[in-house]
Order: sequence, then C-alpha cells, then structure tokens
Amino acid sequence: MSIIEAKNLNKEFKVFKRNTGFVNTVKQLFKREYTIKKAVEDISFSIDKGELVGYIGPNGAGKSTTIKMLTGILHPTSGEVIVNGIVPHNNRKQNAMNIGVVFGQRSQLYWDLPMLDAYQLYKKMYKIDDETFKRNIDFFTEVLDMSEFLTRPIPQLSLGQKMRAEFSVALLHNPDILYLDEPTIGLDVLAKKRIREALKVINKEHKTTVILTTHDMDDIEEICDRLILIDEGKLLFDGELERFKDSYAEDSVVEFIYDESKSENSFEADGITIIDIEKGKKTATFNTKQYTSAAVTRLLMEKYDIIDFSVKDSNIEDILRKIYDKKLGAGCRS
Repeated sequence: MSIIEAKNLNKEFKVFKRNTGFVNTVKQLFKREYTIKKAVEDISFSIDKGELVGYIGPNGAGKSTTIKMLTGILHPTSGEVIVNGIVPHNNRKQNAMNIGVVFGQRSQLYWDLPMLDAYQLYKKMYKIDDETFKRNIDFFTEVLDMSEFLTRPIPQLSLGQKMRAEFSVALLHNPDILYLDEPTIGLDVLAKKRIREALKVINKEHKTTVILTTHDMDDIEEICDRLILIDEGKLLFDGELERFKDSYAEDSVVEFIYDESKSENSFEADGITIIDIEKGKKTATFNTKQYTSAAVTRLLMEKYDIIDFSVKDSNIEDILRKIYDKKLGAGCRS
C-alpha cells in the first residue's frame, strides 16, 4: 500500500500584475489586475513505504510547492493528496507527528539552546518515550558524529554541524516520512558524506520513506533509487534511476592513454568524436544509441596502441543539462 498518493494535483497562485507609468499606478490603487501562475499542473504519483525518491527539476519547476502540499503547508487548488491515510492540509497536527522535514535554507533549531536542551523540547513536543528518546540520541550522536558539539549553543556550530543537528531533530520521533529540501546546500564533502550515510542507515533500519529535493545530483546518485522529474509544474519522468539513465542518456565517453609511437594519427568513424586531452591521452565521445562501449573500444584499438582506458557514462547532471538545453533551444526557436 502506498504511503503517499498524489492524484491530479494542481496548485495555482494569483500574482499581482504591476504596470509601469504614473497613470497605471494610480489606476492600480482602485482596481488591481492579477495573472494566474500554475506552479503544479495535474501531477500524479504514488510512493511506497521505505522508498528513496529524488524529486527534481529546474528552479521554478514546482518542487517546493509540491513538498509544501505533501506536508500540509499549502492547500491544493484541485486534486487529492493522501499521506499515511490522511489529508495533510486538513489534519496538519496529525500529519506533523508522522513526518520529518529538513529545509536547507531554514532552521528549526532554537537559536539560544544547546542541542541537548533542544532535544528535551522536541521530546515533549512529539511525546517521545524515554527508551526511544535515549536510543535515538545515542544513534544520531554516533552515526552523525555529534558528540563534540551536543552541549554547545546553536550559534557556535558550523554549517555542517547545524545541518547534522537539523537531521537528528527531524528524525528524533521516528517519522514514517522524511522530506528533504536542499539538505546539503553549502556543506563540505565530509558533512555531505555523513548525512548520506546516515540516511541509508535510517532507511534500512526503520524503512523511513525519503523524498529528496536537491540541485546536487551527487545526492541523488548516492541516496535515491527512484527519480521523479518535473518542469513547469508538469511531470516529465517517474521511474527507477537506472531506467532514467537508459532512457535519456545519449553519449558516453571512452578516455584512453596510448603509445603515440605505435599508433596511427587519424581516426574516423561516423558518430564518434575524438578529442586530444594531452600528449598520449584522448577521449572518444559516442552516441549510446549507435554504439556500445565494447564496439567503440574495439574500433579504437585498431588505430591506437592503447595502454589504459576507462568508460564514463553520462551522469544525471549531464543528462539533465542536455534536457534543459534542448528545451531552452526549442523555446528560443519558437
């Protein structure tokens, strides 16, 4: 059974239309004109318990608006949202007890309190029993490496320490669902690694459902099994991460090192582009619909005495960039 159901979800905003000029400004004092902005348009998806889902798209695609409807902050214009058997915007308190939320640009930590005191506050708020509370504090202290700053006030924590604290607070009451909106923004490599590893452990042990919205595609690659892609409020793709790569990846690259003294200087093959990287090193870019990596490697070995080589498939960021570039180009032509 699905833990999250979104059916034909729509969200529209009324935006005040500003006209320039003195006369128009005076008119607007008496009569305002508005335009309708469709932030989310007829989106449907279902998410099962324990899934790790990346919810991605360009800026303004409708990602945060969707998350706010799932958390109950926003009321849909039309359509239906069911989370854990309840309608979030009609049962906000009940919904809040079942979810955890981490917004990378907003804090839920109490500014003047050290973490140990903040935990006590959240213990009472979520009515967490003593055994669960102690077990979770010990778990997060270890897995997020928090022991050194538990007694420090929040203003004394680094950005990475604050984000680890945000994660622990959001998960303290063992929520069924965790919503993450840009959770690793601005973090260093080590802080990102700790958070990613913690998410995998939590998901494995508690079957916590994770919905991740981010522009960091490394987060998606490391954490998620499923991808939902939206743009201009519309659903473009919903499926397994590997299926997304198979469906949209067009190019792969073979990078190779070769012995120049034993190799031919020229290489020509339709659909394969050779680029010099440095002395004795080249890349061959090819279309995956036309060639396999093995076929390209065989062709290269006929012309070059290859010492070493590696195949690099397109990652999610490369694929998304091409999708957005094509869309931008189509928009420019229209």
